[in-house]
Amino acid sequence: MKLQQLKYIVEVLNHNLNVSATAESLYTSQPGISKQVRMLEDELGVQIFGRSGKHLTHVTSAGKDIINIAREILSKVEGIKAVANEHTLPDQGKLNIATTHTQARYALPEVIQGFMKKYPAVSLHMHQGTPQQISDAAARGDADFAIATEALHLYSDLVMLPCYHWNRSIVVAKTHPLAQKADNLSIADVAEFPLITYVFGFTGRSELDKAFNAQGLEPHIVFTATDADVIKTYVRLGLGVGVVASMAVDEITDKDLVCIDASHLFEASTTKIGFRKGTFLRGYMYDFIERFAPHLTKDRVEKACLLRNQDDVDAMFESIELPVR
Repeated sequence: MKLQQLKYIVEVLNHNLNVSATAESLYTSQPGISKQVRMLEDELGVQIFGRSGKHLTHVTSAGKDIINIAREILSKVEGIKAVANEHTLPDQGKLNIATTHTQARYALPEVIQGFMKKYPAVSLHMHQGTPQQISDAAARGDADFAIATEALHLYSDLVMLPCYHWNRSIVVAKTHPLAQKADNLSIADVAEFPLITYVFGFTGRSELDKAFNAQGLEPHIVFTATDADVIKTYVRLGLGVGVVASMAVDEITDKDLVCIDASHLFEASTTKIGFRKGTFLRGYMYDFIERFAPHLTKDRVEKACLLRNQDDVDAMFESIELPVR
């Protein structure tokens, strides 16, 4: 059994059983990968992949368990390299972050600016996507950190640490009827108008749906987007009432709109940062986490990593007052 073989089976799964695409991504040949996978299966005495002719069709039951362990082994190998680099090149390396547009656009710029100034030799890469894409990137090891709010059940293989609470604002044109109800706005008032908000599964959208359901109302959503700037653009066009993260409202660029605090209408959402269990965190990684969420000190992060499950991690932070954005 070779590490190369373990890498091949993991990458084949990552590429949806497309051996050709796997070979291209690894800069090797398709026959070479197929041969090594067959050799590993022969050595183990089980099939990892089911086949139809020359095509892989599915991962077998045994294959799922083998690939999960292979991921852990490859992660440990990367951990060994990280330990060595931490001693020889403590301020050099790379950092991959997977997150949504809202976090990338509004929550992270100052954090990243300060981080890059302190660590100019660290190559930082940001990947934006859906909650599913973010969790997949973290699970594959393509992302060191996942920063997300929605669909936290997707991150069961990660240690997820709470960063901050945030809520929503209603944005409308100055001539809109709701602009006159800023002091006593209700869900019923909002329900009277077409809404423009986030795609379901993005940026706390579920809390909006819960608030309407609790009042026995159905939100009339006419347009959705993953980008708050896009939402505000269509509010300006008169398509409807915008519901966005409050952090996405800018006093200068959005001065043509009326922004109404809606924290009394919707439950606050919590953004979390996560990483794979058992990951060796470099010094600059701890620094990044604390820059993003100052209460997540190295000591607290290390203690959280020693806990058995996410429920214990959540309980650890119940007594800590998180910042609100």
